[in-house]
Amino acid sequence: MRIAAIDQGTTSTRVLILGADGGLVPVLSLPHGQSYPAPGHVEQDGEELLSNIQRCLTAAAADAVGLANQGESCLAWDARDGRPICPVISWQDDRTADVTTALEQRGVAPLVLARAGLPLDPYFSASKLGWIMQHVPQAAVLAAQGHLRLGTTDAFFRDRLTGRFETDVATASRTSLMNLETGVWDAELCDLFGVPIGCLPAIGPTSGDLGVLPGGAVLAASIVDQQAALYGHGCHRPGAAKVTFGTGAFVQCLTGPLVRPERPGPLPTVAWQKAGEPVTYALDGGVYSAASAVNWARGLGLFQDYAEISTFVVPPAVDRGVVFVPSLAGLGCPHWNRAARGAWLGLGLGDGKPDMMQALLEGVALRTAEVLAAMQALVAFDGPISVDGGLSRNGYFVQFLSEVAGHDLFLADEAEQTAVGLASMAAKHFGIPQPGLRSGRQVQAVNTCQIARLRVFAAARHAIEDFAAKHVSQGAG
Repeated sequence: MRIAAIDQGTTSTRVLILGADGGLVPVLSLPHGQSYPAPGHVEQDGEELLSNIQRCLTAAAADAVGLANQGESCLAWDARDGRPICPVISWQDDRTADVTTALEQRGVAPLVLARAGLPLDPYFSASKLGWIMQHVPQAAVLAAQGHLRLGTTDAFFRDRLTGRFETDVATASRTSLMNLETGVWDAELCDLFGVPIGCLPAIGPTSGDLGVLPGGAVLAASIVDQQAALYGHGCHRPGAAKVTFGTGAFVQCLTGPLVRPERPGPLPTVAWQKAGEPVTYALDGGVYSAASAVNWARGLGLFQDYAEISTFVVPPAVDRGVVFVPSLAGLGCPHWNRAARGAWLGLGLGDGKPDMMQALLEGVALRTAEVLAAMQALVAFDGPISVDGGLSRNGYFVQFLSEVAGHDLFLADEAEQTAVGLASMAAKHFGIPQPGLRSGRQVQAVNTCQIARLRVFAAARHAIEDFAAKHVSQGAG
């Protein structure tokens, strides 16, 4: 059986084929555009994303397919012809920050946390879908006619490709509209965010017989990209954790049963649910800017070649009092402060571009270490933390991360862990065995200065949060 994994990501859509030895063979990678029509707005073209998936399906010529989606990105479309009535609002988009702030002031955050397990943050889909209802006139018209469909991008893809208007329980758990314990849309949450519950897709498992795709292939897995990566990393036991470094940095740790933090920090989420089996849960925490911060700095001319920032001959920047807080799109887990913005602190006349880049890499690692520490306070990690993504190939970054996190890391040889998870899920559905051992290397943690570095970074983070708070209050005044 020919099994394909299609990873519909933030900047590209890629398809890989599962080989007989369990390895993956790249077939096609297609970039897509992103637009920034207003401050805080990040949009994509739903038809472009769908077209790239269709091209990947054709190139793969597979018998079965696993499909990953961007998670919180969402849109609206007409049920009659499947045409989008608005752009895809990206997970990176924070246009609804005022909406979530207003809800916070109404005192409804505990309700959302209790039902959905999520804080009030524009990162999640609920406020975005509510924004569409308020600001896209055609949405209200179609809703009144019974022709409106709302959902995350996977529901749009599956509706157009299989004719089944469905999403999976893991993706639905990232919307703030699903009751985390029951796995169904919550009427009170939908009403709170202004999302008509009847316009949302049916919720189903993450793997199974999910429909027939153009060309006759079976859609055997459909899941959020980060949960697919968690599965691909072999995190199948409670306490197993991974970090994926892409546009952002995404930390997840499998818990098995539902673990509920008492206050916003690491977030409870659905890991996956195989057809006919109970839901498996995880904890999730995101750093909004990782590779996006590096690429931003490259665009500013701080470096040209990635080899320039893979080694440094001087001590760590944080040990020299130079810190970068990578909150270019706000602070995610465990702080949940969208108003914060990035900054270098401690720069002197003797510091140059290499020092700034060293501090930037360390800042991403230190923010990741904050997420890991908050997560470990809830669940004990079992074994090394598995790491993948572009930054995992930077030797300096990986070693520094192991030091400030205080944990050994495992770097898999296979870079496409989301695709590994998708292919493995699809293969398991058909009873095809997969190799149990993963090839890679381990990075040993050297806990020198871990606590001191985290304290210095925390001081810098508090400084930029205080600045943001004063800026907001003065603007309001």
